Amino acid sequence: MNILASILIGIVQGIAEWLPISSKTQVLLASHYLLNLDVSIAYTFGLFMEMGSIGSALIYFRQDVKRVFHDRFLLKFLVIVTVITGIVGVPLYVISDKLLQNAYNPSIPMIFLGLALIADGIYIRYSRIKTREFRNLSMKEMILIGIAQGIAALPGVSRSGMTVSTMLVLGINPEDTFHYSYLAYIPAAIGAVGTTLLFTRHHVSYAVSLIGIGGLAIAVITALLTGLVVIGFLLKIAKTKRVYLIDFMLGGIAIAISALGLIIG
Repeated sequence: MNILASILIGIVQGIAEWLPISSKTQVLLASHYLLNLDVSIAYTFGLFMEMGSIGSALIYFRQDVKRVFHDRFLLKFLVIVTVITGIVGVPLYVISDKLLQNAYNPSIPMIFLGLALIADGIYIRYSRIKTREFRNLSMKEMILIGIAQGIAALPGVSRSGMTVSTMLVLGINPEDTFHYSYLAYIPAAIGAVGTTLLFTRHHVSYAVSLIGIGGLAIAVITALLTGLVVIGFLLKIAKTKRVYLIDFMLGGIAIAISALGLIIG
C-alpha cells in the first residue's frame, strides 16, 4: 500500500471535482503516474473515486438533502437533471472506455472547456444580463443542464464546468448556480459509480488490487475532507458579483492543466 500516493490521489480528487478542470482527468493522470495504471483503467478508477466527493456533498448539503422530498421544485429539478444526465452520460461512458484504449488524449477537450469558460466570462461581463433565482428555471432549461452534465461523462470534460457555465449563461445568479450545481452532482455521481461497477468492474478490481483496500479508504477519506474545504471556499467566492473573474481564472487553470497534460502525455 502506497500511503503517499493514496493521499495525493485523494487530494487531487477533492480539489478537482469542484473546479471546472475535470476530476476524472486529474485522477487519471495522478493514478497513471503514481500507480502506473493503464489509461483506461485509471479513468475507471477516477470515476470510482467519486465516492469521496459524494461524501463531501452529502455532508455539506445535508440540509438540502433532508428537504428534497418536501420541496417539489427541488425534487423536480434533481429528477429531470439526473434522468437526462443518465440518458446522455451512460452511452458516452461506454464510448469513452473504447476511446481511451485507442490513445485518446483527455487533455484536448479540457482545453476547449477552458476556452468556453473564458468566453462565458466575457459574455457575462459585457452582455449585462440580469440574473435570476434558481427557482425561475423552466423544464427546458433543466433538460439543458442535464444534457450538459451528461456530456461530462467524456474524459477531459468537467461536470462542474459544464453545469456551472450553463447555469450562468441561463442567467441564474452565481450563488444559486454553484450551490445547486453541486447538489445535482450527488445523484449523478452515485449513478456514475454504479455505472462504473456495472460496465468496468474488472478495471476497478485491478486498480484496487494495486492500491489495496486500506489505500483506497485513505484516498476516499482524503477526497472527502479536501472536498469539504474546497466547496466552502468556492461558495464564498460565488457570492461576489464579479463572477466573470471566476470564469477567467478557472478557464485559465483548465487550459494550463490541459497544456501540461499534453506535454507530459
